[in-house]
Amino acid sequence: MNDWTGGYVADLNYTHGYYQELSPLRIGMAFASAGLQTPASGTACELGFGQGVSANIHAAAGITRWHGTDFNPAQAAFARDLAAVSGNGAQLVDQSFAEFAARDDLPDFDYICVHGIWCWVSPANQALIVDFVRRKLKVGGVLFISYNCQPGWAPMAPVRGLLTSYTNTMTAPGAGRAQRIDSALDFTDRLLDTTPAYFAAYPRVAERLKSLRAQNRQYLVHEYFGRDWQPTSFAEMADILGEAKLTYACSAQYLDHIVELNLSQPQHALLAELTDPVFFQSVRDFMVNQNFRCDYWVKGARPLLLLEKAETMRRQRVVLVAPPHLFELKITGRAIEGQLSEAIYLPLLQLLADYQPHTVGELEAALADQGLTLTQVFEAMLVMIGKGNLMLAQEPDAIEAATATAQRLNLALFEHARSSEEIAFVASPVLGAGVSAPRIVQLFLLAHAQGLRGVAALTDFVWNTLSSQDHRIVRDGVRLDDPADSIAEITLQAERFEKDFLAIYLALRVIA
Repeated sequence: MNDWTGGYVADLNYTHGYYQELSPLRIGMAFASAGLQTPASGTACELGFGQGVSANIHAAAGITRWHGTDFNPAQAAFARDLAAVSGNGAQLVDQSFAEFAARDDLPDFDYICVHGIWCWVSPANQALIVDFVRRKLKVGGVLFISYNCQPGWAPMAPVRGLLTSYTNTMTAPGAGRAQRIDSALDFTDRLLDTTPAYFAAYPRVAERLKSLRAQNRQYLVHEYFGRDWQPTSFAEMADILGEAKLTYACSAQYLDHIVELNLSQPQHALLAELTDPVFFQSVRDFMVNQNFRCDYWVKGARPLLLLEKAETMRRQRVVLVAPPHLFELKITGRAIEGQLSEAIYLPLLQLLADYQPHTVGELEAALADQGLTLTQVFEAMLVMIGKGNLMLAQEPDAIEAATATAQRLNLALFEHARSSEEIAFVASPVLGAGVSAPRIVQLFLLAHAQGLRGVAALTDFVWNTLSSQDHRIVRDGVRLDDPADSIAEITLQAERFEKDFLAIYLALRVIA
């Protein structure tokens, strides 16, 4: 029998997650922070797009032309349906990496994404990915890659081997994948009860094992139970990607750019002595016990001069995506947990409270009389984006060009939400990316798009939709079996939606 899976899990589809780190728009601010020139992003490609939610949202909400492949035909079919209904032009196929890389009709790309799959595919497929990037990424182009890494995964690696060994040898071959996973977790519970020395030596591994119970089985099967699984150190990744002429640019996680959040003063001082960038990152990974990296790599890094960096920082456009009163003046990093300055953040929140895009330069100028510097304003923007209260915004012409396509995709997502809670994001042409919208919020948005107004009308629409499917509302982890309790909870959410969130979704052009 021909095994088209290549050892990758195919009998349980991947989750319908959305990952804003894949948005091309995020590159600009990260590169500005790192002192690098921002590359173009006219063409993009995602290798292993899963259900295609990210690729479709970015294709619909932005002006970048997207291509991609995922070997699973069921996932590719879902992704293609979203592309067709929105008309976003994304070219998404179900080819293997070998088939996709061999095509001669693909453009060269400004941006290539490889999210999460690196450690889940075979060495042969890893080599195909690197060769594809070498040949198809333009000079000046960017690779986004996220992967399980050392040293953080080191203690968990033997346990992962134990879990997969149990499912392969001790469970019935005919049992479903989810059932086999549950059996393996049951076994590890029994193992923990025997107080093995390994878990005494690595107590955080035992905690992590217990937390797996609450994880989505679709995620677990891909994360832990594939045939190929190998965390990679940063130094190894630098060697591998060096073959494609890539050098490390910066982290795609904005909070990583703020030294004080993640490193103690002695750690920062030690790193400051290191001149080799690869060794620098390797040592930093030990300092923070890194277990997952989200990084940008570039084919031809171009440093910014001091004036160019300041001007690039000022050009960044941002928009508030959450009510100002929900912003918490607290921050938690790897090194500290502290309070944010009211003198910096409260004036910024006041300026951003109109939910319209503002450049960093505009914010700097507006607060000049309060003594805030460009560096302070820019760092505050990094923090607010890292906390999820703020996002980057496109240029006005890009917003206009993407509005109709994004709203068509959103209507399809709203319809999907009538029967499923799988997708919890919608597209915003203002952001060129996705914004959080859980199922009930999407149903509120669908009701609004159909002309319904007011809390009572929104509540009735959602309750009629959910109750017809015997769906029960969950509040604080407790299922509400009494219809009156469910209706009361929906009413509270409708009130909050109208008071705090409807204006945001309208400003972000999620709906007309």
